[in-house]
Amino acid sequence: MIKFKFHWLVVLFMGNKLRVGVIGTGAWGKNHARVYSELPNVELVGVCDLKKENANHIASTFGVKAYYDVDDFLDNANLDLISICTPTTTHYEIGMKAIERNINVLVEKPVTTTVEQAINLKNAADKKGVKLTVGFIERFNPVVQKIKEFKESGEVGDYVTINTMRIGPFWPERLWDVGVVKDSAIHDVDAIRHIIGRNPKTVYATGGALKHKYEDHIFAILDFDEQLKATIEANFLTPYKLRKINVTGVNGIIEGDYMTQELKIETNDWIKKSKTKWKEPLKAELQAFVNAVINDEPPVVSGTDGIEVLKICEAILTSIKTGQPVKIS
Repeated sequence: MIKFKFHWLVVLFMGNKLRVGVIGTGAWGKNHARVYSELPNVELVGVCDLKKENANHIASTFGVKAYYDVDDFLDNANLDLISICTPTTTHYEIGMKAIERNINVLVEKPVTTTVEQAINLKNAADKKGVKLTVGFIERFNPVVQKIKEFKESGEVGDYVTINTMRIGPFWPERLWDVGVVKDSAIHDVDAIRHIIGRNPKTVYATGGALKHKYEDHIFAILDFDEQLKATIEANFLTPYKLRKINVTGVNGIIEGDYMTQELKIETNDWIKKSKTKWKEPLKAELQAFVNAVINDEPPVVSGTDGIEVLKICEAILTSIKTGQPVKIS
């Protein structure tokens, strides 16, 4: 570890930059490429996609080299860090290949297909001494950060309920290999878990597949204790897009909008509305991981976070299937 940190101190002292790449240049991967091209201390050196036209388009947009084979990319691009923005079923294999080559890994959510794979990936990264993080972008949304601060400061007293709504139409541009739980609601699972600081004890959920191959609408209840509950509503059905998080406390309520990043707090005595400037959560997320690599610090979102959130998502899916509450180990 000391040697690794010394290496990055030397890199920065010599004016070099972290060499980063993106695997998967679809709807979300192209945003990773864009943000990396804008960050200081970073050089976007290449992108990789099995679809040559996608790789070529993004590579030409940002003036980097296009690759069409993952092994070729990992072996020959001299990478320090990668983002994996490919379908979920490929995350584990690509992540392990990168870790074996001592490359730091940001993998989009869900971290892997199964909890067992997620544990193996984290253990491999720990053994190699490389950084592993998961793309829980709402963790870097000012709304979530403020709601967590308010919980700790007691702005509206003890929290009683947290309710989230993440609804909108199916996005045909993307290649789906998971349903709305692991693709969409997973963001709220992580945000709620982050705000509360622990896992729920029990999950109960209902939902189904109305128009798509995988579940496309769900409603989940996360039971933390006798006082604190959370609910998550998510779907791929609604013709318009909403991303909301609301909190009820014993002394007031908080209403938050993930997209506009606006907050409203109401108590018996006053109503306050935020006037913060909008910040791009993806840019904050990628910059935070770059900083963690450079400074040899733990990532904001850890491999363990990826594992625990995946456990909760699996419990939601099990509850939908069985119609019964599921305890979280």
